[in-house]
Amino acid sequence: MLVLKLLPGELRTVSNPFSQEEGPQPPKVLKAPVEIVANLRLLQQNHDPLIITFQERSQRFQSYVIEVDRDKRLVILDEMIPRDGERFLLNGEAFRIEAFHEGVRVAWECEQDVRITEHEGARCYLSPLPSEVLYHQRRSAFRAPLKQTELIKIELAGDKLRTALSGQLLDISATGCKLRVPGNVTASLQTGQVYERFTVQFPFGAMTSALELRHTQYDEKLDITFIGARFHRMSGLEQRQVERFVYQLQREARRFESDGLF
Repeated sequence: MLVLKLLPGELRTVSNPFSQEEGPQPPKVLKAPVEIVANLRLLQQNHDPLIITFQERSQRFQSYVIEVDRDKRLVILDEMIPRDGERFLLNGEAFRIEAFHEGVRVAWECEQDVRITEHEGARCYLSPLPSEVLYHQRRSAFRAPLKQTELIKIELAGDKLRTALSGQLLDISATGCKLRVPGNVTASLQTGQVYERFTVQFPFGAMTSALELRHTQYDEKLDITFIGARFHRMSGLEQRQVERFVYQLQREARRFESDGLF
């Protein structure tokens, strides 16, 4: 039997007057196989990263859904990064999986043994299809994209980074943002890690806040790493700075739309 537990502060949201939606929805527990399979396949099709955590262990690991087999009631998971998490699998330790897709948190727990095998020549894990999945629509904040000609400089630094990463802000909301950094920096970053010094150069002044990394994706063709993150324990001042900038972007977008430029 799967036991789902909400993370501390699960229902807490940042007050945001610029929301386009009614607000976050309460968590739902999906039990119908058709719903579970549909949501896991959505994670597979969009290559959304999975965050794997083992009970009573703080380290987090990243994986992906490779395939969902409803007939065999199996989920095929990609090799964990870092790979040393396999020793916990071999010990038969229970683990939690969570992923985020367009503001929706999808999470489940696995307490059964997972088999390590290969799929199309690559290492993978066979996991039983979960009997319950937590589905939580959390995003309520207006997400404002920036124009390519007006991207804002950022720097990401912290005790867990050997060197600071410089890049640009792609979009921002009251709760998080998307960044791009030149080159492949995925090996330097850890999903779920909090980086203490994220600095963004707003037009009205610089702001520094802590940032929690949610996912990374390297585009080999562009030689760019895309980073999805959410703000971590922002102060009131920091929150007001972010909301001021989001409001400014939203106002400009509406003005251009009314002028018929979009």
